[in-house]
Amino acid sequence: MSGTLAMFGGAKTLRRQDMGKELTGWPVITEEEHAAVRGVLDGGLFTSNDAGRGEVSALQRDWAAYTGTRYCAAVSNGTAALELALAALDLEPGSEVLVPALTFIGTAIPVVQRLLVPVFVDVDPVTFTMDPQAAAAAVTERTRAIIVVHLHGLPADMTALRALADSRGLKLIEDAAQAQGAEYQGRRAGSIGDVNATSLNVVKNLPTCGEGGLITTDDEELYERIVLRRQFGEDLRAGKDRDYISRVLAGNEKLSAVQAAFTRRQLARLDEYHALRAKNVESFLDRIGRLPGLLAPQVPADRTHAWHILRLRFSAAGLGHPEVSDGALRAVLQRALKAEGVPVAPYQVVPLPGQRAFRELSGFGGYPWRIEGAARPRHDISEFPVSLAVIEDSLTIQRIHLNPAAGPVLDRCAQAFEKVWDRIEDLLPLARAMEYRPPWHAAVNTPEESA
Repeated sequence: MSGTLAMFGGAKTLRRQDMGKELTGWPVITEEEHAAVRGVLDGGLFTSNDAGRGEVSALQRDWAAYTGTRYCAAVSNGTAALELALAALDLEPGSEVLVPALTFIGTAIPVVQRLLVPVFVDVDPVTFTMDPQAAAAAVTERTRAIIVVHLHGLPADMTALRALADSRGLKLIEDAAQAQGAEYQGRRAGSIGDVNATSLNVVKNLPTCGEGGLITTDDEELYERIVLRRQFGEDLRAGKDRDYISRVLAGNEKLSAVQAAFTRRQLARLDEYHALRAKNVESFLDRIGRLPGLLAPQVPADRTHAWHILRLRFSAAGLGHPEVSDGALRAVLQRALKAEGVPVAPYQVVPLPGQRAFRELSGFGGYPWRIEGAARPRHDISEFPVSLAVIEDSLTIQRIHLNPAAGPVLDRCAQAFEKVWDRIEDLLPLARAMEYRPPWHAAVNTPEESA
């Protein structure tokens, strides 16, 4: 493919009219979702206090069956799911919890909410998930748990992390918010840890019509603790009259029946959509993965990918131009691809320890770090070189590929990549000449320092 690049006045490859709702809209809403929501409105069982008869209880049964776990509790969102999972473990305040350095901050905030100390761990350069060797090096006598994030939809190395947890007496928690439908050695994501959390946010592979979360475990005692903390510490099991006795101090983190009804219909199509999405995405990645200097995601043979987010890395040396920095190449490619209509964007611009909230310890009165003996956070982001490199040289494609009908859109995206690569020599002078600053520069400097 040839032609003038759109950023230089040529025609766009992917136009707005090529990305109609029928191809890229997410979630896909059918009459089944409408009927399910109407059923809740007509039936009158609106909350999780449904005596086992409503949509929330049904979703809990369905998700437990899907993941192959014994118990499931539905809650208000994915952050609440992680917070309640940690609460059920009853860890002493000031205890340390390992968290990947490259993930959304929603993985780390629940740790702080429980007055626990997040200890950040670098990631693997291929899977983008927690590096087991780095995790082992981060364990101290105060470490009590590991939160593993299946980032972008690819399960982490659960064999190595499970072995680490068992050898050091740690609890293993899965954050499977981006990995619904993925498998690791034949087991569903969200079923392998001691307790597991996922999100039902509207942008997830398994969405609701807003926010929601699910927690799974095979441990009956943990499950009872989670449910007890879901609504003010009250025992609300089916068959019992409500006594308004709060047995533990807890908040209110229930899921509504409307959201549960919506998600149940999405869950019924999850595997179908997963298979169609995988076919579309793998065809797209196979095509652009042939371009020199472009590193497409890799999937180890013992697991499957949910393809929630597509992260592409770029190597100037792979193009035969080692004199160009990978970051500058990524920045120029971002401009060129966006001009062609491909909605590429960064996902996270700084490792979590570089987030201002963690550097300044804003909120929570300085806790949990004020607890005697609590570890101070590591703010030097240079201690996380893999996370920095991934942020520096990669772009992501998000959401437009989730719709199972998105194949033609991804085909046009591939055409745009090929067009840009055909004219890559026109872009390299820009990369050499630009005054480049890494994505995290503004995040880790004051406005005066960034000027």
